[in-house]
Amino acid sequence: MTDRVKGVALLRAALRNRKTSAMLVLGFASGLPFVLLIGTLNAWLGELKVSLATIGVVSWIGLAYAFKFLWSPLVDRAQLPLLGRLGRRRSWLVLCQGGLALLLVALALTDPVTAIGSFAVLAVIAAFLSATQDVVIDAWRIEVADETATVDLLSAIYQLGNRLAALTGGALALVLAARIGWPAVYIGFGGAMIGALVMTLFTPERPRDRMDERAPLAGHVVPEPRERAIALGIVAVCWLWAIAVLGSFMAAALSPVPPGESAPSAGNFTRDWGPWIIVATVIIPAMVSAWTNRLPRRIEDAAGQGGLQATANHCYRALILPLAEIVGRLRWGAILVLAVILLYRIADSIWAPFAFPFYLDFLGYTNDEVAFASKLFGVIMTIAGVAIGGVMLATLGRMPTLLLGGIVAALSNLLYADLANGGAGIDGFAGLLFLDQIGVDPRMLRLMVAISGENIAGGLAGTAFVAYISAMTSRDFSAVQFALLSSMTFLVGALGRAAIGEALELYGYANIFLLTAALGGVAVVLVLADWWRQRTSASGVEGEAVATAA
Repeated sequence: MTDRVKGVALLRAALRNRKTSAMLVLGFASGLPFVLLIGTLNAWLGELKVSLATIGVVSWIGLAYAFKFLWSPLVDRAQLPLLGRLGRRRSWLVLCQGGLALLLVALALTDPVTAIGSFAVLAVIAAFLSATQDVVIDAWRIEVADETATVDLLSAIYQLGNRLAALTGGALALVLAARIGWPAVYIGFGGAMIGALVMTLFTPERPRDRMDERAPLAGHVVPEPRERAIALGIVAVCWLWAIAVLGSFMAAALSPVPPGESAPSAGNFTRDWGPWIIVATVIIPAMVSAWTNRLPRRIEDAAGQGGLQATANHCYRALILPLAEIVGRLRWGAILVLAVILLYRIADSIWAPFAFPFYLDFLGYTNDEVAFASKLFGVIMTIAGVAIGGVMLATLGRMPTLLLGGIVAALSNLLYADLANGGAGIDGFAGLLFLDQIGVDPRMLRLMVAISGENIAGGLAGTAFVAYISAMTSRDFSAVQFALLSSMTFLVGALGRAAIGEALELYGYANIFLLTAALGGVAVVLVLADWWRQRTSASGVEGEAVATAA
């Protein structure tokens, strides 16, 4: 039998595997609440004329996805009462999916205009459960992989399920909302989560690794327990403080304003507190990690530990150890790498919650038009961008692709600035390429050109960014470090969204798109700086090798 025939036979066997069908369902169950909470919800709020400043504050629910690695060790260890008999992963999945189904229905039954505070609380809890579900699904995918259903295959099927959910919760939701209203749409998707829950009951479960649970740091070179506890305590206090500050402002901003008083300013909050939140959640943990590298360390043995100590060690392995390895390996270069990770996607991530209000309310497109241009045609353009990024990575290399991705992501914001001003530039571009001769309505053509540019740029930049983060991780900590670093990409953009919403009302879409393009330019400068760092570091290593050989 030839290798090709064997490969086809293995693929067929894998697709018939119960794990692959379960992965498709779980990928859909992961993607559906994400798109409903982070994207589609803003179309609903915009249709009800909720202010852009309020939409920006509500969009902070997306920080749950940035913070999810904080509670991932507890989710990994804790056994749920009653549901625990279903298995460690199944029990958490059933809890999250059941809770999400109820919360989607609760959102449908809550009026965002008269009860925006209650609406936001429900959305926050739903985002927390959705992020927790993602943690469980990621762990399940790695645990159940085998020679037939490999991690790569399961990851591809997971992405397929995620894309199907994005189309369902995006395009289909917009089309249905124009006919039956948003509350009915969210009730229907609550039913879809119940369907996913039923399927989850039949997912395979891997036996628990008791040794890993009792001694999570076994084999790792770590400081003594006392120093580990101090490091973990400092990081925990910093993160809890940041979450408390964000939560308190969100509560104040969404509470009814007494007569004669003005609502809290998101712009002032971001200016005064945003930098300190970055210090508390990124800089101080990095400094603490560097401190642990300078302490006397030893190889942790495999002896079992008590429940509290084992839990603390799980947290240390998830929160401190991956960052300590990066800081120890890159040294001062870690500052630049973390800056690139925090800011590379800011040009598109910071205004993402306002895309639907921009299309539907400011420009006046219909739900059906936006569903086609953004969620159907746009997905094709994103795939094209991913393909271009893959070709560039193979031919030009990682850093040139990362640089070009940052440039086009920043420039794509200029397309939206032109669209906000009437689209004269887009019309001229379409005329040069004779796109105005294909019979598409000029108004619709403008939207499709702008979305094409942004989605191709986003696909290219996203592909390059994943390659960059992957290259920055160590093989020993690849999964944990990738989760930690990718979570950081949400942080700065999400923090700035409330201020952007307020600024949109003051200065208009066109001016803010110029600002986001400039912010993308900052990311380009950081990429150039890190490229120089890498070239300098490589030259230094070569010089040392030559000197040693001589």
